[in-house]
Amino acid sequence: MKKRNKKNIILENIKLLNAGAKGVAIGRTEEGKTVMVTGAIPGDIVNVKVKKAKSKYYEGEAIDLLEKSPHRVDPKCIHFGVCGGCKWQNMSYEKQLDFKQEEVYNNIKRIGGIDNFETVPILGSQEQYYYRNKMEFSFSNARWLTQYEISSEENFGNRDALGFHIPGMWSKILDLKECFLQEEPSNTIRLAVKEYAVKNGLDFFDVKNHEGFLRTLMMRQNSNGEWMVLFQLFREEKENREKLFQFLLETFPQIKTLVYAINPKANDSIYDLDINVYFGEGYLMEEMDGLKFKIGPKSFFQTNYKQALELYRKTLEFADLKGDEVVYDLYTGTGTIAQYVARKAKQVIGIESVQEAIDAAIEHAQLNGLTNTTFYCGDMKDIFNDEFLANHPKADVLITDPPRDGMHQKVVEQILKLSPEKVVYVSCNSATQARDLALMKDHYDVVKILPVDMFPQTHHVENIALLIKK
Repeated sequence: MKKRNKKNIILENIKLLNAGAKGVAIGRTEEGKTVMVTGAIPGDIVNVKVKKAKSKYYEGEAIDLLEKSPHRVDPKCIHFGVCGGCKWQNMSYEKQLDFKQEEVYNNIKRIGGIDNFETVPILGSQEQYYYRNKMEFSFSNARWLTQYEISSEENFGNRDALGFHIPGMWSKILDLKECFLQEEPSNTIRLAVKEYAVKNGLDFFDVKNHEGFLRTLMMRQNSNGEWMVLFQLFREEKENREKLFQFLLETFPQIKTLVYAINPKANDSIYDLDINVYFGEGYLMEEMDGLKFKIGPKSFFQTNYKQALELYRKTLEFADLKGDEVVYDLYTGTGTIAQYVARKAKQVIGIESVQEAIDAAIEHAQLNGLTNTTFYCGDMKDIFNDEFLANHPKADVLITDPPRDGMHQKVVEQILKLSPEKVVYVSCNSATQARDLALMKDHYDVVKILPVDMFPQTHHVENIALLIKK
């Protein structure tokens, strides 16, 4: 280590040994102090510029790659390292899976304090690229300039951009030339929209001054190759809007429905906006193992369709239903898992806090001819109480799929009161999952876990845990 001054510490020749939380690589100084590094992968030897110095660890970024990791591969995307979306694109997929499995196992063991469980080998994604069925992009009249562009002193006249927010910089938009997350014609549509808008003088949104015309673009597809396009417009310009929309519909016959919203708010959230249907029905239909789902502009639906299907199949496999069980599905969302297991259960009771999601769950149950599902709306810690348990049949199996923060302690306590024979815990954050499992381990054995990779090229990983009552 050498110090240039108190605010600029450089750690030299740091060998990165493992992957840590949020995709950082972990190394140690000669004195044994932990170093958490961004911009590198396990196996690299790097010099590190320290961003944060604590008594027990450093946080920093790699500034010099001295020796490459054997797990390194060439990233596919020209925007890698700037856009921030695929932080592990420079690591072999096999090694990505190894690190994800190890993270889940370590969290359950160390945070949960749980031993003697089976770890089923991680379920890798069928597709490592082009796996997302939904992408959102932002318009800006002041695109992000690289340090090289700034140093060149070139005069950049038109700075219109359509792409992603630079991580940690809400007002900076990277102008995307390519993206490998959503299959074609995603890239082609996005580039065509930008070219048309520039050619026809349409105003790109000014984030700082809060003005302009084109604000955001969202594209969604189903497994049949049908597409939904959603525009957020800051203001109405009827003639410009209709000409743009007609251009898209004439150029891309894959577009099944085209919708838009006028959004003069301070944020880009669409959930409190009115959606206007310009073309088509305003939604797409999706099918999963014979179940039909109506996907609208505001619908939550797993973005990796093929892997979500595998996740649901494994959840059903873990539940091992015989047909006479009462199943509770906590954090049911639009009821996808609930309906997936309903065909194998006597009765399914789903609970969710978002009314629009519950409305969709009820509609989907009717669409699929399911008469053994019941859905309730309310904050989980409030609605899932003693009165609820007293007024509903006892669960034989409980499935829970909470958000990243995991379950509220009151919810865990109610599960223990309900005391189902079996709990299947689906999680997108194995650290908070492990915390919850620790609260249940005196009453339940964690029999096995199955990590599931929903998002290749990133550090994110899902996990399914099977708990059996002692």
